[in-house]
Amino acid sequence: MAAPGALLIMGVSGSGKSTVAALLASELGWKFYDADDYHPEENRVKMGKGIPLNDEDRIPWLCNLHDILLRDVATGQQVVLACSALKKMYRDILIKGKDGAPQKCAEPGKEGLAEVKLLVVHLSGSFEVISERLHQRKGHFMPPELLQSQFDTLEPPSAPENFIQISVDKNLSDIIATILKVLK
Repeated sequence: MAAPGALLIMGVSGSGKSTVAALLASELGWKFYDADDYHPEENRVKMGKGIPLNDEDRIPWLCNLHDILLRDVATGQQVVLACSALKKMYRDILIKGKDGAPQKCAEPGKEGLAEVKLLVVHLSGSFEVISERLHQRKGHFMPPELLQSQFDTLEPPSAPENFIQISVDKNLSDIIATILKVLK
């Protein structure tokens, strides 16, 4: 497979997105972004209070992430992004920007830009396994109580999306090796 401009490591909170993405970026020599670092303060406060985010909260955040990916890829920088991207529409926004959103999120009159060539890596696991991980994690703004809402929102990738699915039951080195094999 020809290398994509960007890899999206996606899944529900606690699936290991940030860990896998950071390791993979280091291994590949690509730039790493954690989408959590780009949430506006209002989103963090909302999640911290145990209130799930809705599309209205997520769309501007995803449009911003698309712009970051597009900027880097346009300069030849390959990127690994850790982002929940739970719905197909969210992944479409990461690829197409405002053109992937039902509501326009860019400035009026601004033309849509090129798409980001994206390979989606879905880290999947059972509610029980991921819930156990979340309860062991300390210092994250996403409380374990919101995990069910993430599973309820999740639309796993499917054809014609460019994706692979990997079980979180595998160990970290096996997950990385699987992704690297797909990229070769």
